[in-house]
Amino acid sequence: MNNKPLEIFEEYRKGSNFKASIGSKGLYEQSKINERFFIGDQWYGAKCGNDRPLVRHNIIKRIGNYKMSQVLNTPIALTFSADGFPTPKTDSLKTPDLKTANPTAEEISYMMSVFKDYYKSTAERVRLNDLNERVLRSSYISGSSVLYTYWDSSVSTGLYADKGKTAKLNGDICCEVLDINDIVFADPYTEDIQNQPYIIISADKDKEAVLREARLNGADIAALKRLDEAANDGKITILTKLYKAFTPDGGYTVKCVKVSENETVRKEFDTGLRLYPLALFSWERRSSLIYGESEITYLIPNQIAINRMITANVWSAMSTGMPIMLVNGDTVTDKITNDPGQIIKIFGSNEDVSGAVKYISPPTFAEDFENSINSLINNTLTQSGANEVALGDSKADNATALATMQNAALMPLQLVKNRFYSFSEDLARIWADFWITHYGKRALKTKNKNGISYKEFDAQRYKDLAIRATVEVSNSAVYSEKERIELLLTMFDKGIISREQLLIRLPDGAVKDRNELLNEDYAEVQNERI
Repeated sequence: MNNKPLEIFEEYRKGSNFKASIGSKGLYEQSKINERFFIGDQWYGAKCGNDRPLVRHNIIKRIGNYKMSQVLNTPIALTFSADGFPTPKTDSLKTPDLKTANPTAEEISYMMSVFKDYYKSTAERVRLNDLNERVLRSSYISGSSVLYTYWDSSVSTGLYADKGKTAKLNGDICCEVLDINDIVFADPYTEDIQNQPYIIISADKDKEAVLREARLNGADIAALKRLDEAANDGKITILTKLYKAFTPDGGYTVKCVKVSENETVRKEFDTGLRLYPLALFSWERRSSLIYGESEITYLIPNQIAINRMITANVWSAMSTGMPIMLVNGDTVTDKITNDPGQIIKIFGSNEDVSGAVKYISPPTFAEDFENSINSLINNTLTQSGANEVALGDSKADNATALATMQNAALMPLQLVKNRFYSFSEDLARIWADFWITHYGKRALKTKNKNGISYKEFDAQRYKDLAIRATVEVSNSAVYSEKERIELLLTMFDKGIISREQLLIRLPDGAVKDRNELLNEDYAEVQNERI
């Protein structure tokens, strides 16, 4: 394996050259163009001057925001299981004896249930909702995006390694969204990220942070000096190479090395992981290629046509409302303005007066031109799966009919959702890999309907497990928050659900101090009312 700085940079350059050859403009240039069109900078480089308004009707952003919101709008939950062990029934699990020589089936089933709750706590800590939003936006623009999980030893957990609370436990996983332009895969024709021979991540890092890391990892004074001199504007380009090192028995572990172009920042080290800590999401897949495709690339011609047609329409309306004025300079000597009520002095005969000022009638615009604009907009939205029904612009007789229509309109988006669910499962497996390889002995913070609790955990007992993660998708209909509250209240009034079931299922923020209400005794509340 090539692990010298110059060799790694050469591998990165080869991978970058391949990405630059994808498509007609290359992945890097196309991503820049797509970004500009998404944010609304859609007349960039057109050289149209400033003598007329350049209108933007940003359908690209509307389509993208609609699709991303629909992917994130569906509630999902992650469940964990270990290969070779039965799936547990949550309601029958009891805290097992963790002092046996080897974990029993009951213990493993119990721990998989704990993982499910701990996943929620971790997702809340790393702000997974925000990270998912950034992953979707990046992949919609560039075709693919990666969520990178890494171990940060500086994270304070609030836990202690001993009962006397004298030895603090620090270190936990953190996550970062990586632009696909900053990643090179060794084999671009292999779609499964876990089958890659190696992966290289590029990042421009602060010079002081790089020097600090190099110093902590044993760099000598000469190397630190060369790193300092190589810094450009206080930044140093660092390549992080991840690869799998195989053992004679067929096993492997993920190793890592960090380099600048001429120096090693951190020598090769064993991460202890069995999975590459990167979860890849592609908006559209390319055939036998790991780099995805962006929908924006093929919406741009329609967007340009719409902007040009609307601009021409607006310019025509302005010309018609303010036609060009012709003035005879021989008879009109005063300055002409557009101020209302201006008095124009004309010297000469009546013929001179009648011919002093006149307006040029602009040509009439085609009557069906505006219809053509609307037709192009509607057809583009429809072909992109964002028609008026999906966007909520259409009307229905009742909420059920509207939900049925919207669910039908959302069917084409199911393929994107399925890819997002697979991405979420990959991420959960990576987190589980960190838990059983890096956590050691510590308590896991879990959060469920019973509140917050801490479960005893010894990672060493589960290091040989093959852990799987499965997404559970809510199939609830598309109802507004108001409609959900009304439905829950109706079910409560009819005795179908209890007070506790009602409070748990109310949308967040609908009731103040919901947890306190859940802990109150129902009989006491009733007595207070009486």
